[in-house]
Amino acid sequence: MPYETDLQIGSARSRVSETARRLAELSLSVAEGDHIGSETELLTQLGVSRPTLRQAAKIVESDRLIAVRKGQGGGFFATRPSAADVIRAPARFLRLNGATLDHVHAVTRLIAAEAAALAAQCKDEDKRTALSEHRDLVAGLQPADDTPEELIQTETRLARIISSMSGNPAIGLFMEIGYTFGREEQNIRFYQQADDRARARSLQIQLCNAILEGDAEIARLLTARRTAMIVEWLSEQSRGKQ
Repeated sequence: MPYETDLQIGSARSRVSETARRLAELSLSVAEGDHIGSETELLTQLGVSRPTLRQAAKIVESDRLIAVRKGQGGGFFATRPSAADVIRAPARFLRLNGATLDHVHAVTRLIAAEAAALAAQCKDEDKRTALSEHRDLVAGLQPADDTPEELIQTETRLARIISSMSGNPAIGLFMEIGYTFGREEQNIRFYQQADDRARARSLQIQLCNAILEGDAEIARLLTARRTAMIVEWLSEQSRGKQ
């Protein structure tokens, strides 16, 4: 939680920050939708003033960890941020701090290689079936459906399947941040040429096969080839803007 812990002890800001931290902990200790307490109950439980509690509540509400409802049956309720809430904030933070897609890709390419290798070790039949079905869908694409938008959707879906198969939730989070940064923050236009789309689909199918065959090293190699393809396109776009 991004609640400040280095403020001067005893200051109003430190009391608000500490109360926000405790409110967040109360939310995380119960299930989504559970009633945490009324304002009066929390004033007593936390031992703070009404203004401090209300300021802290606004902070925790902005993190999507509580909802404050007024009237009969109201009070403080536990909520949870959506995936979009979690992902958009760091993507926007990167942009505001001058990150480029080259910077983000330098990190996600390492994560993608590890994800592919871990996915090759996955024994979950439902997840393996999802990957197999994805491969068959890509292989059976009809010419009329060959568009940049369609391929971006299949690339995103493949990344999510592989992330799930890796068994590491952190991989999924960082991959989603990378995709969101590229898609929403930088508006990079990939797959505009039919040859590029065919090349990308071929690598998708080969990667799916390697993972399904349990070959972690080939999965890493094919991920590296996909990465090299993206780097090539980024370089071309960079030259085109100069």
